[in-house]
Amino acid sequence: MLTSKDGFKSLFEKGEMMITDEMYERFFIYAKLLVEWNEKINLTAITEPDEIALKHFYDSVYPFTLFDMPKSAKVIDVGTGAGFPSCPLKIYNDDIDLTLLDSLNKRIGFLTELSDKCGLDAKCIHSRAEDGGKNPDLRESFDIACARAVAPMYILAEYCLPFVKVGGLFAALKGSSGSEELDEAKESIKRLGGKTEKVTEYTLPNGDGRTLILIRKTTPTPAKYPRPKAKIKK
Repeated sequence: MLTSKDGFKSLFEKGEMMITDEMYERFFIYAKLLVEWNEKINLTAITEPDEIALKHFYDSVYPFTLFDMPKSAKVIDVGTGAGFPSCPLKIYNDDIDLTLLDSLNKRIGFLTELSDKCGLDAKCIHSRAEDGGKNPDLRESFDIACARAVAPMYILAEYCLPFVKVGGLFAALKGSSGSEELDEAKESIKRLGGKTEKVTEYTLPNGDGRTLILIRKTTPTPAKYPRPKAKIKK
């Protein structure tokens, strides 16, 4: 279900990340559950062991080594799908307090079992991002909101920034065209109370281009946001 322990550790060492035996065991369980559940519900097109290691696990963890995360950070993963990027991050950095938000109840079933079997202690919430962002228990209560491959940046910002407390961060994990997406989203980010803090372009060990975009929340998000997806697109 996963590449060999030595191969897995060697992969992560390319990004100067050290994987313990315990971490590897948890990643192994994650990969096994992912493949098993993927036969019942559509979670991922990536099921080969080496591909899971690189394109799901490494790709989820590495960007969070490119900036300083606050200690015991409260993190919400918006539209998390099969748990990327935050569940691999939680295995690598057990210090975070993790909330997983997804709109599909079947995926919440997978995430609940994943959290239990891998000891993630994650809160799994079934909700659309535009509804969750207006929930007073969730709104502006997280140090970090993160998302990977959910929507274009101008939509993603409106989904994620309402969850972030003033002074916190929205971390968007994007492909090689991330900077172009950011240009289209700059006005909406400003309206939502955010300010671009850092844009880092990098490559995975296989050469695939990636972009980490960090948006700092500087002022509260106006109450009318987030809007329904159709209205954002309009």
